[in-house]
Amino acid sequence: MTQARKGATDVDAVVLVGGKGTRLRPLTLSAPKPMLPTAGVPFLEHLLSRIRAAGMTHVVLGTSYKAETFTEYFGDGSAHGLEIEYVVEDSPLGTGGAIRNVADRLRHDTAMIFNGDILSGVDLGDLLSTHRRTSADVTLHLVKVADPRAFGSVPTGKDGRVQAFLEKTNSPPTDQINAGCYVFSRAALEDIPAGQVVSVERETFPGLLAAGARVFGHVDSTYWLDLGTPAAFVRGSADLVLGTAPTAALPGPTGASLVLPGATVADDAILTAGTTIGAGASVAAGAHVTQSVVFADAQIGAGARVENSVIGAGARIGADAIVVDAVIGDGAVVGDRCELLSGVRVWPGVQLPDGGVRFSADA
Repeated sequence: MTQARKGATDVDAVVLVGGKGTRLRPLTLSAPKPMLPTAGVPFLEHLLSRIRAAGMTHVVLGTSYKAETFTEYFGDGSAHGLEIEYVVEDSPLGTGGAIRNVADRLRHDTAMIFNGDILSGVDLGDLLSTHRRTSADVTLHLVKVADPRAFGSVPTGKDGRVQAFLEKTNSPPTDQINAGCYVFSRAALEDIPAGQVVSVERETFPGLLAAGARVFGHVDSTYWLDLGTPAAFVRGSADLVLGTAPTAALPGPTGASLVLPGATVADDAILTAGTTIGAGASVAAGAHVTQSVVFADAQIGAGARVENSVIGAGARIGADAIVVDAVIGDGAVVGDRCELLSGVRVWPGVQLPDGGVRFSADA
């Protein structure tokens, strides 16, 4: 066991889970994004499993939207081997403001900050080791991506010290981007203005650089995914089931599919590419479900094809229906032979009649 892992017990974990998840609607109308079923359990459970495995036991959740759903599920954290406290934002404070808002709950001189919608394979012990080795005020996890143009870039010197925080550009000077996980010294965290809306990317980090603070990057090329869109959410869940993304909370073995207790799947139905079938759900004869997330008590009809989609709790997909790259809200009904393609979203409780929506001309 490395020195970093031994020392992780004196590090507070802070997870920011206050966002409304508007890009994932209608799924987030009933639950915050970190509480959506992802590879069989709420996404936050996967993140907490990695925090616990790294040796951190005290976790502070910064909540806002539907804050009660977190406390109802996780309670004091003891069932997960953790001690969890909650801080609720009365109004959105931005990432920097949310970090500062939990300061009075911290117990140690070091805090590791997580965005609650990032799925990452970074070695948390190595990240902490970098922070300590460099005597940093703040250390950022930076991940190398194939195409950094869609992100702000963060160049570092040979010693790993951060040189700048740059906005999106067509010609980024580096392939390193901010991966949304930070290690703060308590002093640097408490320097963020309290009770104000603060952007950590646009205000806190540039301000630290301007003040000559020791801001370093921990750079790697591990698995990294922002689960903010339906397509990314589906991919992240599938990667957890397949074992491509790391977790200690998967409620079953890795493989082509994950079928939760109480679900029924016909013998000739086909489940592939990391599909999850939720508790109490059913998949009828001849159905084919590929890289999709089927929530609890949903029904997939005979001969239906579901690909790269999310099927909400209690929703019903009719016989021979085709659902591709779609989000179907809780309790919605997609009639027999309907075709839903290319990013369509069906709101909770909506009922589409048999053959009522089609992309092809044949009936």
